[in-house]
Amino acid sequence: MSTTPQVWFITGASSGFGRSMAEAALAAGHNVVATLRKPEVLNALQEQYPSTLLVLQLDVMKPDQIEDAFAKAKATFGRIDVVFNNAGAACVGEIEGTPIDKARLMFESLFWGAAQVSITAVRYFREENKPAGGRLLQLSSKAGVQGVAGVGFYSATKFALEGFSEALQQEMDPKWNIKVTLIEPGPFKTGAAHNLEFLPIHPAYEHDLTLPGNMFRSFFTRALMGDPDKVSQVFLKLAQLENPPLHFPIHEYAVMFTRKKAQELNEAADKYESWSQGIYLD
Repeated sequence: MSTTPQVWFITGASSGFGRSMAEAALAAGHNVVATLRKPEVLNALQEQYPSTLLVLQLDVMKPDQIEDAFAKAKATFGRIDVVFNNAGAACVGEIEGTPIDKARLMFESLFWGAAQVSITAVRYFREENKPAGGRLLQLSSKAGVQGVAGVGFYSATKFALEGFSEALQQEMDPKWNIKVTLIEPGPFKTGAAHNLEFLPIHPAYEHDLTLPGNMFRSFFTRALMGDPDKVSQVFLKLAQLENPPLHFPIHEYAVMFTRKKAQELNEAADKYESWSQGIYLD
């Protein structure tokens, strides 16, 4: 494990995992590029770390701002070692009760924004870093491992990020020394979580509050027991691994979801394996 200070590029640094990660990396002696839509939120942190923190305005839904932020990070610190791809907003509601414009907005930030940050990160890791290399930490979710009632469109954005990231890791030449890890957290008590938009219950689901989507609403407001500051220390350790995992479930619920999904896939493959016989071209 390397003890050399790194340059961390963090999106969505105003609150939640992003803010905790920025503070943890700075406290550990790393240089941090903290990006967010409202830079003034980090004024106090900037005063505390005047030489190792660069605060930049960035809306990940604006590709020109992504390019500009990476360029300023490189100009300031000379390289970028770790990209903590975290920005995005979400809402809670049944699939039928989620307006399509809100669903599209989630995809714009949580998938398309994250994808553009990823593409730019890979280019900088490969072409700007000397020597080449870098770590791309993708903030996915347990809801990206198994679909979750009540946040169907959010789950869809994370499923998309998972497929994108798996393909991206396969495509890259190992010589580039670029490693991708999908961080799949369970529920954590973050400011970002409390700022989620809870949509009205769709009329068709109001009759039974024990339906999974309705149950998720109450679960989500009382079960946020993970500590984002503590888990940020885990993410620091993760970024130092020479051979990090592609999938990293963190939290007992995330581990449970992962095992459940793996079991379901294995059972389906075993049960229906014989159905693939005789379906091929002669």
